[in-house]
Amino acid sequence: MPDSPFKLPSNAPFQHEQRVALEALLPSLKPGQSAWLSGYFAALDQLTGGGAGTIPAAAPAVASAPVATEPLTILYGSESGNAEGLAFETEKAAKKAGFKTTVVDMGDYSPEKLKDERNVLIIVSTWGEGEPPERATGFYDFTMGESAPKLDQVNFSVCALGDTSYADFCQCGIDFDKRLSELGAKRVANRIDCDVDFEEPFRNWLAEAMKAMVEVTGVNDKPAPSTPVATATVVAPVAAGVIPSIEGWSKKNPFPATLSERIVLNGTGSKKETIHLELDLAGSGLSYEPGDVLGVFPTNDPGVVEDIARMAGFRGDEIREDNGQHLSLVELLADYDVTSLSKAFIKKYAPLAKHKGLDKLLDDAGKDQLNDWLWGRELRDLFYEFPPADPLSVDQFLGLLRKAPPRLYSIASSIKAHPDEVHLTVATVRYTTHGKERLGVCSTYLSNRVDLGGKIPVFLHHNKNFKLPANPETPVIMVGPGTGIAPFRAFVEERAETGAKGKNWLFFGDWTFQFDFLYQLEWQNYLKSGVLTRMDVAFSRDTDHKIYVQHRMREKGKDLYAWLEEGGHFYVCGDANRMAKDVHQTLIDVVAEHGGKSTEAAEAYVDQLKKDKRYQRDVY
Repeated sequence: MPDSPFKLPSNAPFQHEQRVALEALLPSLKPGQSAWLSGYFAALDQLTGGGAGTIPAAAPAVASAPVATEPLTILYGSESGNAEGLAFETEKAAKKAGFKTTVVDMGDYSPEKLKDERNVLIIVSTWGEGEPPERATGFYDFTMGESAPKLDQVNFSVCALGDTSYADFCQCGIDFDKRLSELGAKRVANRIDCDVDFEEPFRNWLAEAMKAMVEVTGVNDKPAPSTPVATATVVAPVAAGVIPSIEGWSKKNPFPATLSERIVLNGTGSKKETIHLELDLAGSGLSYEPGDVLGVFPTNDPGVVEDIARMAGFRGDEIREDNGQHLSLVELLADYDVTSLSKAFIKKYAPLAKHKGLDKLLDDAGKDQLNDWLWGRELRDLFYEFPPADPLSVDQFLGLLRKAPPRLYSIASSIKAHPDEVHLTVATVRYTTHGKERLGVCSTYLSNRVDLGGKIPVFLHHNKNFKLPANPETPVIMVGPGTGIAPFRAFVEERAETGAKGKNWLFFGDWTFQFDFLYQLEWQNYLKSGVLTRMDVAFSRDTDHKIYVQHRMREKGKDLYAWLEEGGHFYVCGDANRMAKDVHQTLIDVVAEHGGKSTEAAEAYVDQLKKDKRYQRDVY
């Protein structure tokens, strides 16, 4: 069954709720109605500059409009959607500056076109250990490779997104910035490296980049021809003559969801603690799709906060004003990142420590010594081993820290099955290193520090790169060991609720069958009802020779390849460092063996699956 012609393209600049409403409306329009709307919006854009605002009840016909001729291509590489959102913000600014703009996901861009570009802005995040986002991999490899063309005619600037808690902070953006310059492109505005609070630095970069692009291209000095525009009489859409804007719950304005259920999924005797959480969204107006993500803002463990305050030289009861409230240092630190330790933080702190040992770690050319020291340590270890040379003021200390970033969790429910609810599957993190017990900030917050009935600040993040196929008859193969099972619980619930006829095959793995078979009864019921066509499991601690999901894939390779040849979509969720890489290689091996292909041809087959969005990953 082909996709609906009314399905909006993936790069359409609409929020999730707007997209759902439009795709529901468009099929119902008659030709005369759609033509009227086309003229209406053309005229409205001329009156409002493309934005919402006050408009007259009736407006005269618009005869012509200037056409931008100076091209500007905005390329984005996004893992969680932040870079994509900023790309469309950049497009708005570029259009106002007079550019003819094109916004393209790196995964949809033919890298050979670079040689024909004149003005390029790159907005890209870094994923994992300094790697490009999943869909940007092909463009990254081409640009960094020997086949990349000379770009002497290109003006460019780069906005890099990252997280300073990782060693290779913004590495992907750094790589693009360096490589484009090496290929002869002209850097018109310096790269900016954004941490998790990226809004302000992004806007600073955008202002500088737009100013530089305008100056170097002379776009404002070029006469623009005019082109006819459809005329229309514009009628005010509301009585007051104002197009209303809706301020929703968001990362900047999280919704206080009520924790209504918490269940330990592991059996008694398991060495793991995996919890199922149910949060009440009633009254929020929030909605989501399978594959989407829930952002959670945790607070720190009080013991950890008191520990680091003491090691930094404070009592903890020092008072500071914050948003009109007078709070103690310990109360303030509840919302700061007081655990993550990185090279970037050490660089900021070293001048205050004035310690030769710390300076030596930073000077290590190979990074091995520093990385070895960082492993398993937190901020409190740094202050303990390298205390400040002179007492810090509270302002100095807080100036070193950043606000705690939200944690993102794959949603484990379908809202059709659980109206006004969102479910999560979370592994509680506890371990000991260097003689100290370590606690996962958000996992222990969710498992221990929020009571049932308590409020949790949350926001939804729509992940367009991890979605069920539009055609409900398409076969689906899901690989989700451990908590990677979460989005596939949502997938199967959704297909059950909608009556989708497509086959569903689940690969699941964990430590033991007896204690760690997450949602076992639910999967057995889905198998009985036929919603789940097949399920293959791997429990690594139940046998002398460890069996993982990739081994089950290889065993069932003939059928797996047949499902792919039928048009099946392949999904992976879970650990990025080992599992996802092993599954990826196994998929290539299966295609090579059962498709009768060379390794190179099998790799090309799998790459095409990615380009067609039939191979999607949600890995972390």
